[in-house]
Amino acid sequence: MDTGMDLLHSSGVELVQYLQLNYKDSQSWFTFISFAADLRNTFFVFFPIWFHLCEAVGIKLIWVAVVGDWLNLIFKWILFGQRPYWWVRETSYYVNSSFPVLEQYPITCETGPGSPSGHAMGSAGVWYVMVTAFLTSTLQNKQFPLCYRCLRAVLWTVFWMMQVCVCVSRVFVATHFPHQVCLGVISGMVVAEIFCRINAIYNVTFKQYLKITLSLFSFALGFYLLLKLVGVDLLWSVEKAQRWCARAEWVHIDSTPFAGLVRNMGALFGLGLALNSPIYVESRKGKRGQQFSFRLSCIVTSLIILHLFDSMKPPTQREFLFYLLSFCKSAAVPLVAVAFVPYCISQLINREGKKLL
Repeated sequence: MDTGMDLLHSSGVELVQYLQLNYKDSQSWFTFISFAADLRNTFFVFFPIWFHLCEAVGIKLIWVAVVGDWLNLIFKWILFGQRPYWWVRETSYYVNSSFPVLEQYPITCETGPGSPSGHAMGSAGVWYVMVTAFLTSTLQNKQFPLCYRCLRAVLWTVFWMMQVCVCVSRVFVATHFPHQVCLGVISGMVVAEIFCRINAIYNVTFKQYLKITLSLFSFALGFYLLLKLVGVDLLWSVEKAQRWCARAEWVHIDSTPFAGLVRNMGALFGLGLALNSPIYVESRKGKRGQQFSFRLSCIVTSLIILHLFDSMKPPTQREFLFYLLSFCKSAAVPLVAVAFVPYCISQLINREGKKLL
């Protein structure tokens, strides 16, 4: 088994070397793709846009992103996947020859286990939701079947091109092996397809959101503590990242397994709080919620505020404080986009309307 995995890993390392040698000038492009595929953009960019265009799609995006990333964490803890940048330094596969030299970049030193790829899984799930939502909402009238088929082919081509770019970028920066990104894409699509069939997520009370959030967090924490008791440290990968990363400042606390868990739980909790808040209900009264100008104002305002909000980074000196502030920051994102911005804009419209009267 070890020999088979060594062969799989070594072939992956060869691909990493090939990409880094032949596409070195494309480093900035691959770095940008990895940045664009980060789930942070789902919360700060895609969610506010889709929520105000079609609330159901926005809600589904959060569920797919959060549950998908939670499953990704559990899979990583079960599979104990290596990463290229540390595997080449620790394996005995190259004992009779010098180990391959892999270039590292500021985004290389992820601290969690490597399989499946979180970027690939998140990107596949989120883009799958967006493509299927677009096809369902705008192309359900098939009076022009040829145009429908052509546009559907174009959208799915864009989808797969995006996934290929994400996979190649993660392999290029030596943070994933090829089989890990392929597993991530497949897993992400499966999660998205499952949530496309679950309508119950659109009618969840705040109490249910709270229970689900606590259940997901408790399961992950309990799983970690249980294995810790039997001598298995699920944070083994953090030590490897700190040891083999080319530069210490490239190892970030926000890439640790628990940092992602806390962020996701915050986003789900914030969504439940926002959707069940009185100001959300107030902002949807009358016809304002159906007016495109109102929706566009909410999108633009939300994006601006969330961009400024995202620039504020929690302090990393104390882990507990970092996790607490990360949770609060993630919870505030849906609160801002779903409740506060629409409410403020609707109140502003009401004041202007009263002045005109």
